[in-house]
Amino acid sequence: MEKIFKGKNVLITGGAGSIGSEIVKQVLCCKPSVVRILDNDEGDLFRLEQELNSHGGFRTLLGDVRDKERLKRAVEDIDIVFHAAALKHVPMCEYNPFEAIKTNVLGTQNLIEVAIEKDVEKMITISTDKAANPVNTMGATKLLAERLTIDANFYKGRRKTTLSCVRFGNVLKSRGSVIDVFKNQISNGGPITLTDPDMRRFVMRIKQSVNLILQSVSKARGGEIFILKMPVLRLGDLAEILVDELAPRYGYKPGDIEVEIIGVRPGEKFYEELIGEGESNRCFENRDMFVVMPEIECRGRGYGDIKTDLKPMKTGGYTSRDERLLGKEEIRDLLRLDGVI
Repeated sequence: MEKIFKGKNVLITGGAGSIGSEIVKQVLCCKPSVVRILDNDEGDLFRLEQELNSHGGFRTLLGDVRDKERLKRAVEDIDIVFHAAALKHVPMCEYNPFEAIKTNVLGTQNLIEVAIEKDVEKMITISTDKAANPVNTMGATKLLAERLTIDANFYKGRRKTTLSCVRFGNVLKSRGSVIDVFKNQISNGGPITLTDPDMRRFVMRIKQSVNLILQSVSKARGGEIFILKMPVLRLGDLAEILVDELAPRYGYKPGDIEVEIIGVRPGEKFYEELIGEGESNRCFENRDMFVVMPEIECRGRGYGDIKTDLKPMKTGGYTSRDERLLGKEEIRDLLRLDGVI
């Protein structure tokens, strides 16, 4: 990683969020020239500033990807862009669809146009499993953000910018995640509000997800979607383990915490998909990841050197319904690794 980022100027949009701030921390360890952290939340930027004070080599920028003029200043002399700014909560986007479009679609377009104009070397858009065969507003806007990123490789003309995407599932310990919600509910004595105990979700640790994002910089030739292979858990098992482990810490017995089944929320899928219809026929894999290649490969991009490490995808799709479920002890181990329990 140090070879990729040493001496580089790096911009992270949404850089004060859960994923963005971890990208910041890992990139700062790779001796970049500067890391610019753009976010529209002043409080989160301030907290991250305090946390990073010993590092140096970074600059916090208050701004929004909806504001193209702000982006022009932020992207000046930047080599690598990580685009993590987004509206990410499914029900919130269902009830505020035009706001989701302004950030996830128009904000992405703004950043792409500015990155191409400023001759940025590489731009990586951070996406979500909700973008594969979307059934909700958030997923649809993130799918369009992916398409804008990928197709910009043809739109840019002779400019040098390479644009690719990273797509992954639910991140443990990210703000507003189901774990965050369950912990707060348990600390208040319950009840836990569970959509459906049999729902299955892809999960990964923040450090894993960011490792994939950083790897994608070296692998990206333009137009790929990088997808980490990740475990699947049952929401009912997750809730049960969190109650068992956390209730005593807050002065309750596990039996005191009730579980209230509230049903599937607007826009939610029962099972999640990471590779959509029409993508598996151009998808390659190795032990750790899938790579969905662009439908039309860009000339002179050197895809052959990526494919030497990959084989054509074996199965016809990648959904949480078909993957092996983690056992309860495996879930406990995963939660311990990430400091949740």
